[in-house]
Order: sequence, then C-alpha cells, then structure tokens
Amino acid sequence: MIIREFRLPDLKKVLEIEKMSFDDPYPASILKDIYNLGAGFLVAQQHNIIVGYIIFWIRFEDEGHIISIAVDEKNRRKNVGKNLVNTAIQIFKKYDIKNIKLEVRAKNKGAIKFYKSLGFNEEKIVPEYYEDGEDAVLMYKRLKTINND
Repeated sequence: MIIREFRLPDLKKVLEIEKMSFDDPYPASILKDIYNLGAGFLVAQQHNIIVGYIIFWIRFEDEGHIISIAVDEKNRRKNVGKNLVNTAIQIFKKYDIKNIKLEVRAKNKGAIKFYKSLGFNEEKIVPEYYEDGEDAVLMYKRLKTINND
C-alpha cells in the first residue's frame, strides 16, 4: 500500500468510498473545493486502486483538524485507516501542530474506538452537529513536540 497526495482523477473512487461510508456524503463539488482550497488530501492505494482517503486542515497555528476519513468496505480493519491517520500526523508534526481535533458521530462506537486506539481522547459532546440532528463527539490528540516530550 502506498499513501500519496490526492489527484483529481482519484475523485470518482473517493466519491464511491464516501457514499458507501457516510449517510450524508460530501458531493463531488465540495470535495473539489476542499482540494482547491489547499486542504491536506491523501489517498491510500493498493495495486493502483484507491482504497481509502483522509482530508485534513491546519486550522490555526497549532491545531490540525481531520475533516474526513474513509476506507473501502473490503479494506477495513487492514490498517488502511491507521496508516492514513499516522501519515496525516507526520504532516501535522512537520508544521509544528500541537493538537489535532476531529468530530465523529456519537453513535459510531467503532470509529470512536478506532480513534482512541490512535491516542485521541473524547473531549465533549457537540449537540446536533450533523445535518440530521445527531450529536458529535469532539475528540482531541495532543502531539508531542521537541519541547514537551
């Protein structure tokens, strides 16, 4: 598996993964806008097939934000998501980011467990975060830097 930067020809497969993974998937126009605005956008590729992706921002001087991550159903629980998150973390560290945050559906216990396994902690519940009214769990991970090992 290789992890590389997203390219526009990857959009069709990313959309397929997005639609199979989320009840309210981002449309192609939003994904293109996110890409054009300079968000971090990585894909995981196996045998020339996109099997997952991650999108993230550097929001403030010291905060990163994971916007979306998804893995093709056939490739889940095979470390694809873990490799995507860890690659994003390495990029955040290059920019001296100290904290990473993300939101996850409160009912998505599998995703919450996954993020906890990567060192994220539940910070608080964000009421009615999603368009359908579901709450989100705000999760944070503090990154170690040279000064705060």
